Amino acid sequence: MNPTTREWLLGLRDFAAERRDQKPARPPAVDPAASAAERSILGATLATRLAEIDTIRAARRSRQSVALPDPAADSDADPALVLTTSPVGIDAAEQLLASSGDLAAIVGDRLAAVTELEYRLWCIRHPDEGHLLHVNLWNWVKTRVPRQRWGEFTAHPLRPGESYWLHRTGLAGAGRLDRRDCHLWKWNGRHAALLQPFVAESAVSALGGDQPAD
Repeated sequence: MNPTTREWLLGLRDFAAERRDQKPARPPAVDPAASAAERSILGATLATRLAEIDTIRAARRSRQSVALPDPAADSDADPALVLTTSPVGIDAAEQLLASSGDLAAIVGDRLAAVTELEYRLWCIRHPDEGHLLHVNLWNWVKTRVPRQRWGEFTAHPLRPGESYWLHRTGLAGAGRLDRRDCHLWKWNGRHAALLQPFVAESAVSALGGDQPAD
């Protein structure tokens, strides 16, 4: 990680910490079982992605050789990793790294886990649109899918008391590994179940969908 990247990453961490101190997040109105299920989904996906860091670095180098042939271009082959997620996802990341020494060693000090709003605001102030300094991994669950969207999922009808969850995950800044995925789950008040992986969404933003404010 070059000095410019490190300065950008440390700045993001400080910015996010300052915002949380100034405006602490309100505890979500979610029961413990739902939070545990959400944390499990996010933790499992994050573990898989972090284990692929060497592959991401290789794809990053390939991206550089094709898109940035100028060796003087300020693109970091060992970029910062920015996880954009929900407060539950931030907790899941902290628990994962605390419980897995192998993953913690792989990640080192490259990772910042922040909300998408914190990331957006930081990038307005310190843009890195070409992902010269960082790779963005988003990983969060939309636990409140509006009823007007339920018609998109008629192949998976719900029973009374159940609701849809959308797990959005993706990667940007890693060249050929860049991706955007969405998986359909349901929550029945006791446990979450995967209904359909890789569902298509018609309108999401460039940073992984509407903000994970659930």
